[in-house]
Amino acid sequence: MVQTPTDTYLAAAPVKSPPLWAVVLAACAGQFLVVLDVSVVNTALPSMRADLAMSAVGLQWVVNAYSIAFAGFMLLGGRAGDLFGRKRMFLVGLGLFTAASLAGGLAQEGWQLLAARAVQGLGAAVLAPSTLALLTSAVPEGPARIRAIGTWSAVGAGGGAAGGLVGGVLTDLLSWRWVLLINVPIGVLVLAAGVAWLREGTTDRGRRLDLPGAILVTAGLATLAYGIVQTEIEGWTSAATLVPLAVGLALLGGFLLVEARSKSPLMPLKLFRVRSVSAANASMFVCGGAMFAMWFFMTLYAQNVLGYSAMLAGLALIPSSLSVVVGSKVAPRLMPVIGAKNVSMIGIVVAAAGFGWQSTMTPDGAYVTSIMLPGILMMLGAGLASTPLASLATSGAAPGDAGLVSGLINTSRTMGGALGLAVLSTVAASASAGSDSRQALTEGYAAAFRTSGFILLAGVVVMLLWMPATRAAARKP
Repeated sequence: MVQTPTDTYLAAAPVKSPPLWAVVLAACAGQFLVVLDVSVVNTALPSMRADLAMSAVGLQWVVNAYSIAFAGFMLLGGRAGDLFGRKRMFLVGLGLFTAASLAGGLAQEGWQLLAARAVQGLGAAVLAPSTLALLTSAVPEGPARIRAIGTWSAVGAGGGAAGGLVGGVLTDLLSWRWVLLINVPIGVLVLAAGVAWLREGTTDRGRRLDLPGAILVTAGLATLAYGIVQTEIEGWTSAATLVPLAVGLALLGGFLLVEARSKSPLMPLKLFRVRSVSAANASMFVCGGAMFAMWFFMTLYAQNVLGYSAMLAGLALIPSSLSVVVGSKVAPRLMPVIGAKNVSMIGIVVAAAGFGWQSTMTPDGAYVTSIMLPGILMMLGAGLASTPLASLATSGAAPGDAGLVSGLINTSRTMGGALGLAVLSTVAASASAGSDSRQALTEGYAAAFRTSGFILLAGVVVMLLWMPATRAAARKP
């Protein structure tokens, strides 16, 4: 075959890399959708119940089906990105998430909505690890990567913060269905951007996906998450709670045994010899347990005690939403000066102060002192802490494990949040003694915030004793 000059030119022409801002934009848009859908349905639940004739338990699973599938499949999604390509898994996860959003928005029966939410969670579990892995693969270590992770953290935090407002506005102005349908046009746009802007990196074709490990860890996390959810319904001593918790722990124990013997493990246990990885995940789990429930209880306090509408409650939390973004953007500027570990600890302490302030709430509290200012402190601290924790967790791992480590940090946060919400709901219910009066509800919510503050202080101790102070130390087992 004769090679033409055109063939020679095309063969020699380098492949042009997409602009860095395009990679950041596509990855952050995917992360925003994933985090938004954790909380966006909360304000739409009463309308869903009325329209689909769902039971109270079924209504709760509109939220839980997403969270459990999201947490249970996260590690599998992270490793799949390492093995089969992060761009490919980004597009697969986003496509699955978008299709499930359409199915949920068109659901005519309660079971159809629950199934769609579970598939949404599966899509999110495949998508979420790839968003951070794409960033860390495209941006070299240093200030640029720290800024990119800061933007990713800010967008993720903003998605969680915006959930209540977006859900309230869409439900009041249109219908509960648009809480899910709004994902469809956005998802299609991000899919198009991902196809055009993202480039596939190298993949580890020599390894196989550890299916036994994937089955065990997914089943273990899902069963454990189900047991955690049952604590809100059945209590901590019920067999309906204890059995799934025990089974979940047993499955996770089996997963560790399989990983220790596997030649190509889903999660190499040697990762946890890297102190930055293990300490960052432990800290993220603790912080997620304390902070995830903030939006839940703030919305209940605003609506059930102060009498705000769903939309007004969402608007009331805008300053908190902005402060978490500010914290996530300020953190990268502080990290080179005082270190990532110190920035994380400062953020956790600031958040703990906000939770302590919030625990002084009263049934007739003023907006500025009972919602706005403590909310700003809580979420400013959350933003300051999340960026350095994500950076510490990913900087200590090998490039081939980037997707896995990204999935692990997201799993830690999600599982911590699920456990924290169950525990704090029990604390609030106990403090309110089953009464619906404004005074009793306030006492219950205040107890939950006070407990969150103590959990965060425990997180500071974890960081202080476990997290290495320098990168050189972070790489030592």
